[in-house]
Amino acid sequence: MGATLITTEELMEFKMELLDEIKQLFQSQNGSPSKKWLKSHEVMKLLGVSPGTLQNMRINGTLPYTKVGGILYYDYQEIMSVLEQNRVHNKLQ
Repeated sequence: MGATLITTEELMEFKMELLDEIKQLFQSQNGSPSKKWLKSHEVMKLLGVSPGTLQNMRINGTLPYTKVGGILYYDYQEIMSVLEQNRVHNKLQ
């Protein structure tokens, strides 16, 4: 196996291509997590709420959830739907 030399220009071109691909990955993700189901600690971080507030949202039916083996899971799309449904539009006059 022989050694291959690369030029500085080739290295810079590779760097730019790699950066472009990374940017495209971030843009395609669109700020959403890479998984459909989130655990409680992830939802608390996402919404910026305490464990008690998250529990109240479950109890009063604001936030749907699924319980499997003692672990609570929340559907990311349902969380986004709840946020959209509760959006407040202030009209400035």
